[in-house]
Amino acid sequence: MNDPSHEARRRRFAEVVRTEPVDLAEACLLMGAEDDPELDTRLGRAELDRLARAVAAKLTEPAETTAPARAAAILALVLGARAGFGGAEADYADLRSSLLHHVLRRRRGLPILLSVVWIEVGRRAGIPVYGVALPGHFVVGIGDPEGDFVLADPFHGGRLLTVDDARGIALSAGGSPDDPHLLLPAHPTAVLLRVLTNIRAWAQNPHQAPERAWTRLWAVELSLLLPRHPAALRREHGTLLVLTGDFPGGAAELEEFADLVGAIDGELAETVRREAREARSRLN
Repeated sequence: MNDPSHEARRRRFAEVVRTEPVDLAEACLLMGAEDDPELDTRLGRAELDRLARAVAAKLTEPAETTAPARAAAILALVLGARAGFGGAEADYADLRSSLLHHVLRRRRGLPILLSVVWIEVGRRAGIPVYGVALPGHFVVGIGDPEGDFVLADPFHGGRLLTVDDARGIALSAGGSPDDPHLLLPAHPTAVLLRVLTNIRAWAQNPHQAPERAWTRLWAVELSLLLPRHPAALRREHGTLLVLTGDFPGGAAELEEFADLVGAIDGELAETVRREAREARSRLN
């Protein structure tokens, strides 16, 4: 794609995700610009600022000394009860639930995007809020993860969770309730990869419109810009390039992936090289 604004957004995304601290809101809004090139990301940041001011106005003491339970209650009041942020089962079938600008407008979203709203509003208001990537669900922690903290579920309006509740969620999703890393803060780039994985999953449904391949393609390409990502995404990228008509580009990507895994899995490498040859043959 030769659109200068598109290339500029990609460069900006790569810069954001490799600069500490990672600006979750900016990265998520740039994802939205992939779906809507006319999107003005400043509007999303302004809405987060407005919500943060509403939270700060409810603080009766400095944010850094506010008890985690009190801070969680204020966030639940402003974001859940008053602003109406929350989710429902139907939101999982809607791409808008994974795009921050739509979530800010509709007040609906997947657990991880609603958690991003809490994290970013909390950061702006001076409240320490971090993501907790439970298996099968995403929630937030408020406070000091190594000291005094509480857990809240933005998908359900900010309902408080106990540690036992979190372990139960992990167990029901097939995870280990005794995992020592279960409640640790999720790094922002891990959060972004999980968001992009959700978008890829939405876009790969074989019963839906084939144009979703383009959505899946940009989700893969943004994932590849993250500092850490699964190597298998290189193969998926090549396959999607072929699917969307870029046969030489897809073949080259598949060949690079085959070279990457060749020393580890020769059978897989040969399968991917065959896919690359088939892609090149479609040029004839």
